[in-house]
Amino acid sequence: MPRTTKRRKAMLENRQNTHPRDLDEAIGLLKQFPSTKFEQTVEIAVRLGIDPKQADQMIRGSIVLPHGIGRTQRVVVFAKGDLADAAAEAGADVVGQDDLADRIKGGWTEFDACVAAPDMMKIVGPLGKILGPRGLMPSPRAGTVTPDVANTVREYRAGKVEFRNDAGGNVHAVVGRLSFDADKLRDNIRAFLDRILSMKPANVKGTYVKTAHICAAMSPSIRLAV
Repeated sequence: MPRTTKRRKAMLENRQNTHPRDLDEAIGLLKQFPSTKFEQTVEIAVRLGIDPKQADQMIRGSIVLPHGIGRTQRVVVFAKGDLADAAAEAGADVVGQDDLADRIKGGWTEFDACVAAPDMMKIVGPLGKILGPRGLMPSPRAGTVTPDVANTVREYRAGKVEFRNDAGGNVHAVVGRLSFDADKLRDNIRAFLDRILSMKPANVKGTYVKTAHICAAMSPSIRLAV
């Protein structure tokens, strides 16, 4: 039987119960949990009333959070010519073509986002088996296949996050760091929820957002009243 540590017992007692909390109360409670020796991310998980097997009910997109996620994301770009120069100037960590593809085929995936100009998809396409399972495959729907690679690089470095539903209809995303003040966390979480609400498929019947929870990397989850 798993051993419950003193720290976790204290957190569970502090949570008291699992009834839904308004956002301000939930953030306050999250910040009361015992601290750790490292900087904790804050994440949100939303359970949606969609049928993940239906292509027209898939939820996938991205958002630039108002206050970022607390760290600079590493971005690689597939581009050539002027677009490659623009991506490098915008702050891309690596810009390339076949050379970048070969590096990824060799097992290198130490980046947070992959952006591609449309004419690079012949090179990027074969990388799907590597990038897809890691959520790094460029796609038009996520805004990572675009002729405006420079602006996309700037967005990711400013705190843009991608999201997509899993097989259970759940959407997960990082929405900041526990060290953020409450106002910044509130702004980021509200912006994310508003984005999800704006994407409700027309043919979804019944409740669209069923539940939403926030948690820190080492804390129990707290249910939001949505």
